[in-house]
Amino acid sequence: IVISIADNGTGMDEKTKEKLFEPFFTTKPVGEGTGLGMSIIYSIINDMHEGTIQVESELGVGTKTTITLPKKLKK
Repeated sequence: IVISIADNGTGMDEKTKEKLFEPFFTTKPVGEGTGLGMSIIYSIINDMHEGTIQVESELGVGTKTTITLPKKLKK
């Protein structure tokens, strides 16, 4: 199963993209986010379902996220 989501937003620089799945990393101001969302998503996709999540992004152009899951998900 492959799910791709793309936008034409601001995109990310390489420094941000490298830290995207780190727990507590956020680009929001202090007090406006925990930075746990993407690390939790990574854990669910990768650890719980043995899938992959790939992010392609270009600053000023947008971001494409591709989630790949095995045909039969783990319970």
